[in-house]
Amino acid sequence: MDEQHLVRLLQSVLEPDTDTVKAATVSLRKDYYPNPASLLVLLRLIASQESSQLRQLAAVEARSLVPRHWNTLDASQKPQLRNALLQATLNEPAALVRHSAARVISAIAKIDLEDGEWADLPGILQRAATSHEAGQREVGVYILFTLLEVLGDGFADKLSDLFALFSKTIRDDDSAEVRVSTMLALSKMAMLIDPDEDPPSLAAFRATFPDMVAVLKAAVDAGDEDRTTQAFEVFQTLLGCDAQLMANHFKDLVQFMIDLAASKGLADDSRSQALSFLMQCVKYRRLKIQGLKFGEQLTLKSLQIATELDELKNEDEDVTPAATALGLLDIMAQSLPPSQVIVPLLQALPSYVNHQNADYRRAGVLALGMCVEGAPDFFSTQMKDVFPPVLRLLEDPEIRVRQAALHAVARLADDLAEDIGKEHAKLIPALLKNLDTATAEVRGKVDNERQLDVIKASCGAIDSVFEGIEEEDAATYVPALAPRLRRFFSHPDLKVKAAAASAMGTMAAASKDAFLPYFKDTMAALSEYATIKDSEEELDLRGTVCDAMGSIASAVGAVPFQPYVQPLMQASEEAIHLDHPRLKETSYILWSTLCKVYEEEFTPFLEGVVKGLIQSVQQEESELEVELGEEAKDLLGENVVVGGKRIKVAAAGGESAAKLSRVTANGKDDDDDDDDDDGDMDFEDVDDDDDSAWDELTGVTAVALEKEIALEVVADVLTHTRGKYLPYLEKTVEVTLGLVEHSYEGVRKASIGVLWRAYAMLWALSEDGQMEKWQPGLPLKVQPTPELVKLGQVAMTATLATWQDEVDRGTVTDIHRNLAATLKDCGPAILASENVVSQITTNILAVVRRSHPCQQDLGDEDDLDDATQESSEYDWLVIDTALDVIVGLSAALGPAFGELWKIFEKPIVKFSSSSEGTERSTAVGVVAEIMGNMKESVTPFTETLLPLLVRRLGDPDPETKSNASFAVGLLCLHSTSHAQIIAAYPQLLSKLEPILNTSKSTQRHAEQDEEHHRARMLDNAAGCVSRMILAHPEKVPLDEVLPVLVGVLPLRQDWDENEPVWECIVKLYQNSNTTMQSLTPQVIPSISAVLLGPKEQLEEETREHVKQLVRYLGKNQPRLLEGQDGLKAVLDG
Repeated sequence: MDEQHLVRLLQSVLEPDTDTVKAATVSLRKDYYPNPASLLVLLRLIASQESSQLRQLAAVEARSLVPRHWNTLDASQKPQLRNALLQATLNEPAALVRHSAARVISAIAKIDLEDGEWADLPGILQRAATSHEAGQREVGVYILFTLLEVLGDGFADKLSDLFALFSKTIRDDDSAEVRVSTMLALSKMAMLIDPDEDPPSLAAFRATFPDMVAVLKAAVDAGDEDRTTQAFEVFQTLLGCDAQLMANHFKDLVQFMIDLAASKGLADDSRSQALSFLMQCVKYRRLKIQGLKFGEQLTLKSLQIATELDELKNEDEDVTPAATALGLLDIMAQSLPPSQVIVPLLQALPSYVNHQNADYRRAGVLALGMCVEGAPDFFSTQMKDVFPPVLRLLEDPEIRVRQAALHAVARLADDLAEDIGKEHAKLIPALLKNLDTATAEVRGKVDNERQLDVIKASCGAIDSVFEGIEEEDAATYVPALAPRLRRFFSHPDLKVKAAAASAMGTMAAASKDAFLPYFKDTMAALSEYATIKDSEEELDLRGTVCDAMGSIASAVGAVPFQPYVQPLMQASEEAIHLDHPRLKETSYILWSTLCKVYEEEFTPFLEGVVKGLIQSVQQEESELEVELGEEAKDLLGENVVVGGKRIKVAAAGGESAAKLSRVTANGKDDDDDDDDDDGDMDFEDVDDDDDSAWDELTGVTAVALEKEIALEVVADVLTHTRGKYLPYLEKTVEVTLGLVEHSYEGVRKASIGVLWRAYAMLWALSEDGQMEKWQPGLPLKVQPTPELVKLGQVAMTATLATWQDEVDRGTVTDIHRNLAATLKDCGPAILASENVVSQITTNILAVVRRSHPCQQDLGDEDDLDDATQESSEYDWLVIDTALDVIVGLSAALGPAFGELWKIFEKPIVKFSSSSEGTERSTAVGVVAEIMGNMKESVTPFTETLLPLLVRRLGDPDPETKSNASFAVGLLCLHSTSHAQIIAAYPQLLSKLEPILNTSKSTQRHAEQDEEHHRARMLDNAAGCVSRMILAHPEKVPLDEVLPVLVGVLPLRQDWDENEPVWECIVKLYQNSNTTMQSLTPQVIPSISAVLLGPKEQLEEETREHVKQLVRYLGKNQPRLLEGQDGLKAVLDG
């Protein structure tokens, strides 16, 4: 081998000329590195080359060649090579070269120690680590760290010796590098410790922990950015290790991080990293954080830090403590119960939104917006405190506060659409005022950029608010708003165009027919943007316009939109080939929208649509190898999209031209973070070698995100095109099954959704054909088709395989939703296979007992009983949907559900006595639905259920009381324990009396939310009394009860209760009850309301009974129908 030529090639790699670098790289890769002798040359260069840059480069390259060539070298040469390399490293003056050479040593040692070679290395390193020379200690400890990194379990029997050494080096007085390298080594040791099997190592680790915190503190105080980052990464790593390691110090560590984050005198980067660590604590040790009651302090500190925000940053700008604090609030709201986050936030809010400092007002309203997604139900109950300050800040004198308020409105409306929509009369004028003011000032060139931001934020808020506005109300705003938004379509700023287009689409969808006068002009203006493609910004706009057109299609309907379908479909099919992830997704969503509008008439496009979607979900997601030149160094550490994969650019240990030329160009030891030897710049998400609980942190690729959207659209398309989709169904199921175990939870969730929606579609088609309607119970009374049996088994097998070990709450929640819907719509067929019911029962019990993997965190489970008494809304949603599966089982099994009720009764009854109103109301509602499905077979459980429901009739929570009324009525109607039921009638009527006597005038003057609950409670109480009368009319004092019952009619909220109410009234007339007949003048207006009002009030059977009653009254008391023209029309019918 021409050693001198190899050296010249390496020197060429260090040149700034890209072409020279590429040529040298190709020659090295092709002509030299395949030869084992190249490793010998590189090892000699590390030990003897005068240039530190060349020594560094030789070490980087040697590291990647060791696995390939070390075992092929002459064994007689190895002792001298090892010794020369070790001595050169110990004496190396340059830190970067030392670190790279140390990794070469560890690469060789990984091979040698496993083969029984280089046995004296650990002793040499221990002596170096305790040397009087700081440089020797730095190298010794660092090599030990790299050995722990590559050998791992090979050190399991030497932990006590290492702890003895590291307990000293962690306190090294002279060298921060020794201290930080010791921390890195200890983090690797933490992964090896089994606290239950090795108590001495646990004790030793705990003893060093305060010193590790001290190392971090010293690095922060010294402003040493690199070592601070390394120290933070150690603590992040420890969160993924056994919780016992940090258990004794966890509370103090969290408090230290909180104090650090709140310290304004420290570097922003250090504070942001402390907040990032706290975010991970909340996410992965949430039960511990909750149990230690850190939520309130974290909330208040985050709120204070948020006041430091300079501007509303874009995603690609630097992370700041204020922005990170807002992110922490977001994740806390999702992970912790409202009492620890939302309650203290709302208590502190007045002092912020009323503060004289605009930064405080902005922080308050931004925090509000950040938290709503995590607790929408709780926020919904607090609207009287939440909405007024937001509305007031929309008129704040400071533009940055108004802009923040606009963002908050958008976030509130996204998650509280109905609540915010009810405030449209106040909100829309305020939003229009902001829009008009900013528009005028842009024309006047006043702070143009900020005003453009306000325009976009105003459009965004309008966009979100219209999602919750009723059609007739939305229609009133179209004449004023449509021309305003239309003008922005010609604005030079593409993001302004996009914001306006999106708002226009949502307004159209909300207002429907009222938008038709503006439809053609809007489509003409938007159409020019449906095909633009000359820049990323244009493609972004094209995607938004695509979305907006889909919304407009759903608004105006199939016939008016028909002329635009063909060109829009052509544009969308082109869009999926333009390598723009967002545009692909919007094209898929457009297909979903159009198939909902056109249903089976979408068939002409079905073949192309299915082909595009299947190709999307079959894309490869393999690692990428990309050659980049000198300019690539600017991307290091950045997240970019390459070939459809969202990736983080990091340096590798191979012979890439970019890597080689960058080694000495930026002065950083970037090769420390990876162990790859593939020769190219590495694009990585997370260290693949870390097999710990941090696996779920693996980065999500853009392709995976696209697959999730594509699968969701597949489900929509097959649902709405029904039988026309059958030719593609087998291929769809085949492809989808391959994605059920995908690494990204969104793909897993969407895949299972496709299978169950395909099953529901096929079931509906079969019932429309020759198959009978299903009947409850096992064995099956109605046999499904062979195709249904096969698809059901496939879907259930995939679901059960995922469900048991799934750690993502959202995926488990969706599994519950799919199963519950399928059981209710398709019956017991999916339960017929062996052990399916028992497996479903096991999984549901795990969830309702809060022991399912998705409900656990990485913390220890000691002393957490108190902490888990409260749930975040996301946590409760998992349980809520699991309870719905139980209801689904009762629907599918009917009277046969009694055996399963014996299993589920205890946890459900426990929820019915919870301190949380939501849990009580849900549990009682579940009991009611189950009784409705079990019918007479509920009888054996009367003795336990009746006292429970009587107690809940007096519950302070109106929803619980309402559900209890519903449940009591069903129990009275279905249970054949007549003596027990009849004996309870006096007590039940006394509990129902105050509910039924709630005056309507009181309701009308109540808050909207309270009015809703009271109306529903009244409706359910009416239904309860009606069922009690139907069951045992002789035990109800009708002369007292009927006037009250008739007085609450017509029902206003829960129209399902019209069935028992009117069945009761009709039967009383049929039985010639004199009290009922005397109340006919009061009954007539309610009859008119249900027959002439919205059709949804009555099922067809009940409607027919009420019509018969009208005919009876018209025949026997015609005078009472005078002036009732609508009811006379019923008579004529």
